[in-house]
Amino acid sequence: MEQKKEGASFELQGACVSFGAVEVLRNLTLRIEPGENIAIIGPSGAGKTTFLRLLNGTVLPTSGRVLSDSVDSAELGPTHLRRLRSRVGFVHQEHALVPNVRVVQNVVAGKLGQRSMWGAVRSMLSPTRADLDLAHELLVRVGIGDKLFQRTDHLSGGERQRVALARALFQEPDALLADEPVASVDPARARDLIGLLCEVARERGLTLVCSLHDLLLAQEFFGRSIGLREGRVQFDGATNEIPAEAFDDLYRLEDAGSRAR
Repeated sequence: MEQKKEGASFELQGACVSFGAVEVLRNLTLRIEPGENIAIIGPSGAGKTTFLRLLNGTVLPTSGRVLSDSVDSAELGPTHLRRLRSRVGFVHQEHALVPNVRVVQNVVAGKLGQRSMWGAVRSMLSPTRADLDLAHELLVRVGIGDKLFQRTDHLSGGERQRVALARALFQEPDALLADEPVASVDPARARDLIGLLCEVARERGLTLVCSLHDLLLAQEFFGRSIGLREGRVQFDGATNEIPAEAFDDLYRLEDAGSRAR
């Protein structure tokens, strides 16, 4: 078992993101402390995915700054930017797994970005004993230890999401970002998966930022919630102190043409 980490910090200073003429995130200023667990809530098109990509450096701000552990991602060269991304695990809504390979190969893929081209190929074709042991340990932790050598496309949707979580943990990150990780599972499994995600992050001292549509999950599992609408922060605070009206306002009807991505 890896040692408990301190977690990564993030700071946005007037950060804006535009794709062409479309402004997707608008003047975001906030700080995420090491070890926090935060829900990002908002309707489809609010900018939640872009917000997460801004944190892991796969999207850079059009204006403003994004700091990760006090380092400005826009000032990093390709090598240092890759190191930054390797410290931030990402769990995608659609799993982003290779379907026709064994589970172990998808898990060890978590470190492909940290290895040379030859090392990456070798780890996929013939994982080392250390990689196998860590992959199995993580799969046991997420509740599917018996699936190590099973083909990924033979798993259920919930099991695939657990593989995606194990892959992100295999990366040994300081932060976990999860982009609507339970959008494709039923409510009971969604609650189990979010509970597992928060528990694993807490055990390892990871900063956790998770985008959600389900307000009840945010209220049950996340100490802080940030509400996004049309690329702007509508509220940011302790989840149990945010009034119901603020959540309702996030989802009021709007003109489709005004939505961010």
